[in-house]
Amino acid sequence: MPTYQTPGVYVEEIESGSKPIEAGSTNIAGFLGIAEKGPVNEATLVTNWTQYTKLFGGMHSNGWLGHAVYQFFQNGGTKAYINNLAEAPANASATTSESDDEAKKPVEIKNPDNIAKLIIGVDEGVGKKTGLYLFDTLPDIALVSAPGVTDPAAQDAILSHCEKNRFRFAVLDSPETLEKGIDTMPMPRDSMMGAYYFPWIKMYDVVADQNVYAPPSGGMCGIYSRVDGTRGVHKAPANEIFRTAIGLKYSLTDAEQELLNPKGINCIREFPGRGIRAWGARTISSNPEWRYINVRRLFCMVEQAIQNGTNWVVFEPNTRDLWKKITRNITSFLLNTWKSGALFGDTPEEAFYVRCDDELNPPESIDAGYVVIELGLAPAKPAEFVVFRVSQKTLDNE
Repeated sequence: MPTYQTPGVYVEEIESGSKPIEAGSTNIAGFLGIAEKGPVNEATLVTNWTQYTKLFGGMHSNGWLGHAVYQFFQNGGTKAYINNLAEAPANASATTSESDDEAKKPVEIKNPDNIAKLIIGVDEGVGKKTGLYLFDTLPDIALVSAPGVTDPAAQDAILSHCEKNRFRFAVLDSPETLEKGIDTMPMPRDSMMGAYYFPWIKMYDVVADQNVYAPPSGGMCGIYSRVDGTRGVHKAPANEIFRTAIGLKYSLTDAEQELLNPKGINCIREFPGRGIRAWGARTISSNPEWRYINVRRLFCMVEQAIQNGTNWVVFEPNTRDLWKKITRNITSFLLNTWKSGALFGDTPEEAFYVRCDDELNPPESIDAGYVVIELGLAPAKPAEFVVFRVSQKTLDNE
């Protein structure tokens, strides 16, 4: 408190002590791929399809990036960072440079052969990052996708990138064509920070003027974004209409999905009268605690919000008064999270707990400069299997 010497009235400003914790955005995607034109190895934010076409040229035959971004915005996506990995300016689309007769031929769309190397990228210091390393500088990205990229090395790098950044989730594509039976489908490595989708979807390519089979990761990122905005990150991004999809590469039966679902392969299926829907909500983790996408992403949101919202604690006097403030602020945040339906429990006490006490913070820990807070959450898990038990009711004799 200041020392006053002259009689009079003095007005002081003091902090209220309440420092609200706010949840950050969970629906910003980061896409890696080859664009027709535009900035190269510069993470560029786009907020709609028109903006993307002006900067990067829209759909073209040298990669799946444009198709994925179109799916993303059509399915409810709002913001995306684009990392164009093109090594040199791409040529104009075949449909604009060939004769009318040639343009009528089916256009083959594929990523370049060295796409995995471009995705992995290099880190040569500030301003010299390429591929995934460029996304390290953008903390807002919550979803990462490389459309149509099924190379194991590239998928492993994307998963490692998400694991390193902790609050990111990878959306991966399966191969377009099955070489053998459905039970032999290749899988990415085990990870709680990624989801894997099958099969590819049929969509209309406005540039090639034909229907093409395209990887579903862009549309799934849009569905994630749509569900986050309408329901919240705690709602599984499944049983949702896949906009832009007018067909599927493979139509699956219940028996076929029984082989895929336990492996963490999320299927996209068509149902009579209900359209084409995402019909799976599992990560590719073998750990049952992190089986569901919405559970993993809920914890990502909570952990990131707490990390960003408690920076004020650093270098504060480590006293019981500080512990009370931390507990109060985190409890208030988790209470709002519970009220949104993200946590399981009829009361806040059932849904979560927050501890910051003498047991967690003994004198030797305080002397080392630590303040330790422990919290537990009971996430609301999706009703993946809905079971109705029906039996005959016998008439009472009375």
